[in-house]
Order: sequence, then structure tokens, then C-alpha cells
Amino acid sequence: MAGESSRRRFIRSVAAVSAGVGVAGGGSAASAQQTGRVRGFDHVALPMANTEAMLAFYRALGWDIVESADAFSVYFGDNKINFHRPAHWQDKRFTNRAPAAVPPCGDLCFVWEGTAESLKVMLDRAGAKVEIGPVAREGGRRKTGSSVYLRDPDGNLLEFMIYP
Repeated sequence: MAGESSRRRFIRSVAAVSAGVGVAGGGSAASAQQTGRVRGFDHVALPMANTEAMLAFYRALGWDIVESADAFSVYFGDNKINFHRPAHWQDKRFTNRAPAAVPPCGDLCFVWEGTAESLKVMLDRAGAKVEIGPVAREGGRRKTGSSVYLRDPDGNLLEFMIYP
């Protein structure tokens, strides 16, 4: 399209990027952020075995907790974890779950937005015992951070990652 004006080429390239096609086969950063894609997690649901110990542990971590007859939810940032009470997840009529999931089946990583010292204070307050760490790990942000690993009262693996 040798005679095509620069304005027309610009409009064509914007339309191609908007459609997610890319320009001249090279793609575009804008197309990677288009709508209609998964943005993140809203919540995770896990069965639990030891309700009272789990409630005490997550309260000691300082997270907001909302209880219901079937579960309790812990909130952190814009996320939550629903812990299904044993009577709920063991009920054969409750089928809206992974059928093979039994405690401890969680392996969760949280981003800690503070210092290693403030993380240690929070974990000590909760009576948590660090199993591994701090160790360098590549996380979901595709960067290396420093992680510590521990278990909640049901035995779920919890990782707390600090990015530089």
C-alpha cells in the first residue's frame, strides 16, 4: 500500500490493535491487556477439618472474618478464602466442590506488603511455625521475591512472599 497516507496507516493499525490482531505481525502490548480475559482470583474455597483452631489462627493473623452456618470467609485485600465447615463439605448433597478435596488440600501464596520483620511479628503473634525460609522464589509477578512457608491448623501450606 505504497500510496496509503500516514493517517490511514495509523487508523488501520489502531483498529487492528483494538481487534487484538497486532500490527505487521508484531503484536502489541495493548492487545495483551484487552477485555474478555481473566484478571485475577476472586476467591478460593477449601474444606476444613478443625473449625475452632482455624478460626483462632486466621483471627490471630489479623484478617477480617465473616462466619456463616456453612463456612467462614477470611478477607485480605480484594480477595477471600471460604473455608467450608466439615458438616457442609462432607454432606453428599453438597456437590459444588472438588469431590476429592479433603483437608489439607490448600497450597496458597500471599503477597506480604511489608518488611520481613513485620511478617515475622504477625506470624509470631499467630503462633505460626515457619517450616522453610526465607528463600528466593519466582512468583506470579514474574519476579523473584523472598518466601517463607508454614502450615495452618488443618495442614494447608501457606507461603508469604515479599517482593523487592
